[in-house]
Amino acid sequence: MSITDVWSALFDFSDYGALLALVQNSVWAGALLGLVGGLIGVFVVARDLPFAVHGISELSFAGAAFALLIGVDVVTGSLVGSVVAATLFGVLGARARDHNSAIGVLMPFGLGLGVLFLALYPGRAANKFGLLTGQIVAIATPQLTALAVISAIVVVALLVMWRPLLFASLDADVAAARGVPVRALAPIFMLVLGLAVAMSVQIVGALLVLALLVTPAAAAVRVSASPVVVPLLSTLFAVTAVVGGILLSLGASVPISPYVTTISFVIYLVCRLVARLRPPARRVPGRALRRELGV
Repeated sequence: MSITDVWSALFDFSDYGALLALVQNSVWAGALLGLVGGLIGVFVVARDLPFAVHGISELSFAGAAFALLIGVDVVTGSLVGSVVAATLFGVLGARARDHNSAIGVLMPFGLGLGVLFLALYPGRAANKFGLLTGQIVAIATPQLTALAVISAIVVVALLVMWRPLLFASLDADVAAARGVPVRALAPIFMLVLGLAVAMSVQIVGALLVLALLVTPAAAAVRVSASPVVVPLLSTLFAVTAVVGGILLSLGASVPISPYVTTISFVIYLVCRLVARLRPPARRVPGRALRRELGV
């Protein structure tokens, strides 16, 4: 395959206007996902939960694959898988000394189940591949409405528990001493995170959700430690990655995920470069988020 053929497969802007009219709902869904991912990503980074995000995504993928196999709505299956995973991780995280080990045990189990269900599925291979790596689909109005409802639930839940959750994320011992219900917040946050992961799987697939729920926030904390600026930047970066990826991938013969993940990674690299170029006295490394985000 020549370079021209590769370029045509990656960027085909012929009939772009007609294609754009067909994916308006997808663009809105991407914007909602960027909003949710940008906000919840701040807590994923602060609580050091990227591994948990990946673990939830694997069980979300298993739920979606099972729904595909039995002919049920894939979004519903993904949500059920995410909620089950989040509940298990929340319980195990509170009781197990090694949180990452518990996630590491359940994650391959979920991936194995998902692969089994896809192997048994007799339908189109594109449907199987899309669950892992994402795809642009014509999102109907009822699906967009469902995503909007889930987004509203996640955003409202985050806003309600923002300050105590932030306090507990930065210093759980001090937060508990001051009366913050740290033990109760952990499983609640995991459930909210599960909803966000289920949304992400629909766009970028189960294997690449970290690009939306971790990378934007990780980029934001490279250039700021402000409790106001970091969520705003994280949301802006996530929305740019998702919507930009959708717009670039129109007409292409490859899944959407490479575009979304590439944009997200480029934003992260730029933020790292900006952090390095700043004067040492003003530079705020990403780890300072735990110490400097105000409560």
